[in-house]
Amino acid sequence: MFSSPERRPGRGPVRAGARGWVATATTLVGLIAAGAAWAQSTAFPGIGRPATPKEVAAWDIDVRPDFKGLPAGSGSVAKGMDVWESKCASCHGVFGESNEVFSPIVGGTTKDDIRTGRVARLTDDSFPGRTTLMKLSTVSTLWDYINRAMPWTAPKTLTVEEVYGVTAYILNMGGIVPDDFVLSDRNIAEVQALLPNRNGKTTDHAMWPGATMGNKGRVPDVRTTACMTNCATEPKLASFLPDFARNAHGNLAEQNRIVGPQLGADTTRPAGAAPAARPAVVAAAAPSAGAAALALAQKHNCMVCHGADTKIVGPGFREIAGKHGSRPDAMAYLLGKIKEGGVGVWGNIPMPGQTIPDADAKAIAQWLAEGARR
Repeated sequence: MFSSPERRPGRGPVRAGARGWVATATTLVGLIAAGAAWAQSTAFPGIGRPATPKEVAAWDIDVRPDFKGLPAGSGSVAKGMDVWESKCASCHGVFGESNEVFSPIVGGTTKDDIRTGRVARLTDDSFPGRTTLMKLSTVSTLWDYINRAMPWTAPKTLTVEEVYGVTAYILNMGGIVPDDFVLSDRNIAEVQALLPNRNGKTTDHAMWPGATMGNKGRVPDVRTTACMTNCATEPKLASFLPDFARNAHGNLAEQNRIVGPQLGADTTRPAGAAPAARPAVVAAAAPSAGAAALALAQKHNCMVCHGADTKIVGPGFREIAGKHGSRPDAMAYLLGKIKEGGVGVWGNIPMPGQTIPDADAKAIAQWLAEGARR
């Protein structure tokens, strides 16, 4: 019934439990060695490692027109309105109609467009502009862009519920869904069937081949021959900004996000001019109050909407100081505006309340109250 313990030369018996432990330890050593080998990239020795499935899943957030990749969840029009007023209206207007910062999102569509799926005004040369809802052919595009890129100063910070809510609110402003609508992964396909320009996208150009794209047997209307000889090795990409518009909305270098390859040109200087010379750095010198305050404003993305001396979306800092600096309660008033936001003092584009550290908010408010000197 019971087997006798094994014996090894020169050693005592090995019990069954011990044999199991030895086998487990051997397996663990093998797994660790395999993991170490896996962690080292074979394609580029000594550089990086393959991404884990969890990391790939975190990056793979795109949502396709067939709604593959859309996370489960929902959000109401009412929820979206709350998020919109606090995080979106400062750039897009309270009703998505503003063109002060970006092109309007809402406008230009009719009930007849919703019925036909083709926006008539897209072919009307007399209509003044093209809004997002006029051009949008897939609701997945709207959801995906909001999810990955909004709000402008803090992309990818919205929750799934907030993204559904904001999408629903935009659709509601366009008259596509009712006020009490709740958008979700379960009914988004039904909403797709109501988009004003859902039939506006064509594949007649045949740039995407294959029968699934409706292009069986079609020849693309765009052809080219790949250059394989004497190719440029260092292409240079550039953009052109007309002189009359160069500094129309303040210095672009002070308005771009602080991350990414596009840092913005210094539009206070003529095109092609060398960058402004930096002042000599004194090793022991501390930054001035103005420089410190501007650094905080840059850090907290205040300069996306406010230039140092010029209006962008909201007034320039010097303009704010000139209007409110003489108030006896200037410090407290400006601090309240920073923390709570407001609308109506400088126009109809609201400023959302800023969630920045109290010490930084007080430093900026104090600087404004004292004249916003550099």
